Amino acid sequence: MASHRKSRPTGTRVAGIRTPALATAALTSVALLSQSANAAPEADDKPSLEEVEKKVDDLYRQAESATDKYNAAKEKTAKQRKRVDTLLDDVAQRTQKLNEAREELGSFASAQYRTGAAAPDTATFLLADTPQDYFDQNQLMDRMTGRQKVAVDDYVTQQSETMKKRQEATDSLETLTESQGDLKTAKATVQRKLADARELMSKLTAEEKARLAAIEKEKREEAARKAAELARQQAAQQKAQDEAAQQQDSGSTSSGSSTSGSSTSTAPADSSYATKADKALAFARAQIGKPYVWGAVGPGSYDCSGLTQAAWKAAGVTLPRTTYDQVNAGTTVPLSQAQPGDLVFFYDDVTHVGIYIGNGMMIHAPKPGTYVREESIYYDGESAIHSVVRPA
Repeated sequence: MASHRKSRPTGTRVAGIRTPALATAALTSVALLSQSANAAPEADDKPSLEEVEKKVDDLYRQAESATDKYNAAKEKTAKQRKRVDTLLDDVAQRTQKLNEAREELGSFASAQYRTGAAAPDTATFLLADTPQDYFDQNQLMDRMTGRQKVAVDDYVTQQSETMKKRQEATDSLETLTESQGDLKTAKATVQRKLADARELMSKLTAEEKARLAAIEKEKREEAARKAAELARQQAAQQKAQDEAAQQQDSGSTSSGSSTSGSSTSTAPADSSYATKADKALAFARAQIGKPYVWGAVGPGSYDCSGLTQAAWKAAGVTLPRTTYDQVNAGTTVPLSQAQPGDLVFFYDDVTHVGIYIGNGMMIHAPKPGTYVREESIYYDGESAIHSVVRPA
C-alpha cells in the first residue's frame, strides 16, 4: 500500500529543530564570524606602514642623540685619562723626591747616633706620627742645625705636595671611572636603538618595503622642490644686493660722494670665509660614498658631526666634536642667507648636522646604513631645520 506521507522540504523547521543542511550552514557562519572576530584584533594591532616609518625614523634620531652623548663621553674620557696619566707621573716624581728628602734626614739621624750627639732630632722627626707632631716640640726645632732645618722643611714640603697630588689623582680616577660608565651606557643605548630599528624593518614584507621606498621617493622629490625654491629666493636676494651696490657705486661716481642708505639684507660672507669654506667643501665632497658609522671621525667613515668637524679642520678651523657644541661654535644666520660652508642643524634637540653647499643642498652623513651624500636640506621636512651657523 502506497504511503500517503509527503516528504518534508529540505531546510524547513520541525518542532523548533533546524534540519541538518541548515544546521551545517549555521555552524559554518558561526565559525566564520568567530574567525573574523579573532583575526580583527591582530589586524588592529599591526601598525600601519606610515607608523612603522615614523617609528624607524624616531629610533634613528634617538640613536643619533645617543651617539652625540657617546661622542661627548668619549672626548671627556680621553681628556680625563690624559690628566690622570699626567698626575700619576707627577706623583711618581714627587714620591722620588720625598724618598730622597727622607734619606737625607736619615743620614742626619745616623750621623748623630754615631757621634753620640745629644739631640737625635732627625730620628725623632722620622719616628713622629706626622710632621706637625714633631714641630709642636719647639725645643727640638731650636736644637736643630741649619742644614737639618732645611732638610726638614724640604721633606715637609715634598710630603704635603705629594699627598695633594695623590688626592688629585684619586679624584680624577673616580671621575674617569664615572665617564667610562657614561660612555658604556651611551654605547649600549645606540646599539639598542639601531637593533630595534633593524628589527622593525626586517618585519616588513617585500610589498611594504616597496611602498616605503615610494614614500621616501616622494619625500625626496618634495625636498628637491623646496631646495629649488630656496635657491631661487637666494638668487633673487643676491641680484637685488648686486643691483643696490651698482646703484650706490653709480651715485658715488656721479656725485663724488658716497650715497647714504642701508640694506635690509645681510652682506654675503667675506672672501676670507669663502676661501676657508671652499677648502671645507672640497674635503666634504671627497668623502661622498663613505659609510656612516656612529662615533666615527674618519678617514674611512663618519657620523654627522664627525664629518663637519673633519671638513672644517681641513680648512684650518677647529670645531667641537658634538652637534650641540658645534651649534654654538659660530654666528647664527638666517636660512635665506646661508652661504656654502655654513653648518645646517636639525631637530629641536640639535642631533644632526650637514654642511651647506648652496642651492638648498648639503653634504651630510645621514644615518646608519647610509653613506655620505649630497641631499636637500629639506630631506626631513622644513620644520626639521633648527638653525644655520657660520663657523668661521
